[in-house]
Formats: sequence, C-alpha cells, structure tokens
Amino acid sequence: MKLRSACNSRRSLHAAAAAGAAVLLCACADVSMKPYQRPDTPAKTGWAATRSPPVAPAKLIEQDWWKGFGDPDLDGLVARAVHDNVDLKILAARTKVAGAQIDEARAGALPTLDAGAGVSLEKSSGQRFTKQYSLGTQVNWDIDIWGGVAKGAEAQTAEFHASEADWRAGYLTLAAQVATTYFQILQFDEQIDQQGKTLEKNRQILANYEAMQQQGLLPQTRVLQQRAEINRLSNDLIELNRLRAISGNALATLLGVPAGNFQLPTGALQARVQLPAVPEGLPSELLKRRPDVVAAEYRVLASYDMVGQAKLAQLPSISLTGRGGTSSFALGSLLKSFSFGLLPSINFPIFDPAVKARLKTTQAGSEVSEQQYRKVVMDAFEEVENALVNLDAHRRQRIELQQQSERLGIVAAQVEAQLKEGMVSQLDVFEAERSLLAAQLALLANHQQVLADTVTLYKALGGGWPVVDVRNAARD
Repeated sequence: MKLRSACNSRRSLHAAAAAGAAVLLCACADVSMKPYQRPDTPAKTGWAATRSPPVAPAKLIEQDWWKGFGDPDLDGLVARAVHDNVDLKILAARTKVAGAQIDEARAGALPTLDAGAGVSLEKSSGQRFTKQYSLGTQVNWDIDIWGGVAKGAEAQTAEFHASEADWRAGYLTLAAQVATTYFQILQFDEQIDQQGKTLEKNRQILANYEAMQQQGLLPQTRVLQQRAEINRLSNDLIELNRLRAISGNALATLLGVPAGNFQLPTGALQARVQLPAVPEGLPSELLKRRPDVVAAEYRVLASYDMVGQAKLAQLPSISLTGRGGTSSFALGSLLKSFSFGLLPSINFPIFDPAVKARLKTTQAGSEVSEQQYRKVVMDAFEEVENALVNLDAHRRQRIELQQQSERLGIVAAQVEAQLKEGMVSQLDVFEAERSLLAAQLALLANHQQVLADTVTLYKALGGGWPVVDVRNAARD
C-alpha cells in the first residue's frame, strides 16, 4: 500500500511539473502588440501646381460635386447610374458579405449545442431481438479568455469598413465616368455640327474652283486637292459619328442599360456645361477622405488585428463540454432517467507548428498591406499633381485659343466686308471662314478637356467624401 501511494505521488508530481512547464513555455510566448498607427508615408505639404493657398477642407468639394457643372441632365444621369449600375451593385453585395462575416467571426466565442436521438437494433444467434432507444445533448464552449475571437471580429469589422470604402470609391469612379462620357458625347455632337459646316464650306470652295478651272484661271491640280480635302473631311465626319455611337454605348452600360437601348439626345457642350471653379485641398486631408486610401488603411488595420489574433493563439485555450442523455430498451421509459457530465479541458499549444506558421503568415501579410497602403497614397499624390498640372495648362491654353478664335472672327468679318467692295475674292472669304471653324473646333476640344480635368481632380481629391478616422470600432 505504501509503495502504491508513493507511485501515485510521483505521478502527481510529474503531472504538476508538466503542467508547470507548459504554463512557463506559454508565458514565454510574445503576445504584446504596439498600439495601431497609420503606416508612415513620404511627407507632402503642398501641391507644386497650385499658385494659390489651399482652401479649408470643409469648403473643398461638395459630395454631389457634378452639380457644379450646372447641367440638370448630367445630374439625372448620375442618379440613374448610382441606382442601376451593375458594378456598384456588386460592391454593395460585397459589403453585405463582409458585414455578415463579422457575425460569423463573433460566433467563435459562443457555445454550441448539439442534440440527437437514435435507436439501436441488435439480433444475435440464440438471443432475442433487442432494441435500445437513446436521446442525448452536448454543449461545447471554447472560452475566449484571451480575446482571440474578439480580435478576429475586429479584423473582420475593419474589412467591412474597407468594403464600405470600396463602394464609395466605386461610387466616385462611376460618377466621374458618367460625367466624362457625357461630356465626350456632347463634344462629338458639337464637332459633328461644326464638321458639317466645314464640309459645306469646302464644297462651296470646290464649286468655285471648278468654275475658275473652266475659265482657265485655276489649274486642275488645285481642284483635285480640294476634292481630296472634301474626302478627308467626309471621312472625319464618319469617324465622329462612329465615336459618338461608341460613347453612347459606354454611357448606356454605366447606366445599367443594354448597349444600344439608350440614346442621349443631341446637345451642345459649350452651351450646356459651365466650367466650375478649381477645387484645391490639403495633402493631410487627402489621406483621410479618398475612399481608396481609406480602404487600404482599413486593410492595414485588419492585418494588424489578424497578427494580434495569431499571437493570442499561442496561449492556452480552455474548453467546457457538457453531456446529457438517456437510454432505454423501452420507448415508454426513455424519459424516466437521465445522466449528465461536465468535462473541462485546457489545451497548451506548445509544439503546434500550425500556430507558429499562422503567426509568420499574418506578419508577412501585414507587411504586404502596409506597402500596398503606401502605394495607394503615392498614386493618390501623383493623380492630384497630374490633374492640377493638366488643368492649369489647359486653362492657359484656353485663353490662347479664345484669343485666336476672336481674332480669326474679326479677320473673317473684315474679309467679308472687303469682298463687297471688290478688294478680295470669294476664295479669300472661304479660307478665312475655314480657319475660323478650325479654331472653334480646337476651342471646343479644349473646353471638353478642361471639364474632364476638373472631373479627374474632383475624383483625385476624394470627391466630397467626409474625413475618416481609421480605428478599431464595433460595427453599428
């Protein structure tokens, strides 16, 4: 008896020593996490292309910035696209999925209940046929004592907010595409109209050339050159109509309508769309209001939380298992007696290679997320700078083109007056008018380019979305 007691004492000491060693090894696991901080990016204090100080962020851009172009038709097209565009609906569905996954992550901290019933049928040689009925339940609960499940829920919440920012980025891109495509179509309409006028003028010149050739006043080569010019202008007119149709199909797709089932009425760009004032903004605010930058930072936060969850997985886990049930050879007496049991257990992940591998994977993924965030920020700075450079240059070109058009208009009027006095020929009038039409076409193209640059700048500066402070927060 004394020998048996001594053996039992040694087993208890060994078990206690093993448990103590396990606790000590787990205590050595590094589960510390530094407070979350936004990844560092190169400093940028201002925009090189702006000559005036930036406006206050609150006065930067209205969220419905396209209304600044003063065209109700554009307002209606954007509203229709936001409601029916397929790509935006996909982003909205992804946001719903990310929201549902938050509850899925939180479910890991809740107990599970299983219930079952059965019957056992048995017949042996020389024995009677027997039936045994059983009814049982089991409750399993992995207690989240270290907050690992909660950390995973925080990571999924950050991903949900990133998906929301993706939707905002898609919304902003969609509005910009609708506006730009709409401006292109109106530009094509105006170009087609002016190209038709130019073609008509050149046909008048050709008729005059042919009359002069018959009188021996002009060589045939000049007539052939003019006919070739008409061929070129006719070809350009066909191309403009083709481009107009292609842009119309693109706009229909943006609106969620099958291509070919939507036709935008003919319009004039310069008469319908006004040039808004140039928006400016602070670089520090850009990082908090651009949806794609916000989405990238939320994914950095999600990776940060995943690293925390992987570190917490190195600590012991506690599980509670409760069982209850009954069995009987007679169905009528099945509920007369019950048996219950409770099995608490603790698991020490000391030598689990999967835990260590998971930690390395999440740490590497966190580094990827940080670098992707820096890339998005750098691309954002470049987009704003390019938009400001293009807008500034095209606005200055507009001044030159306006002066050119005005001066050629004066020349055309004076040549017309000189024709009445017999000082110039009809050919001089045609040439002056043709030069004026070419200058007007260049001014039209510049008008569309300034509008497109303004849309690009609106988009690059975040399109009026409010400033977002990226941090861990429960989903509302």
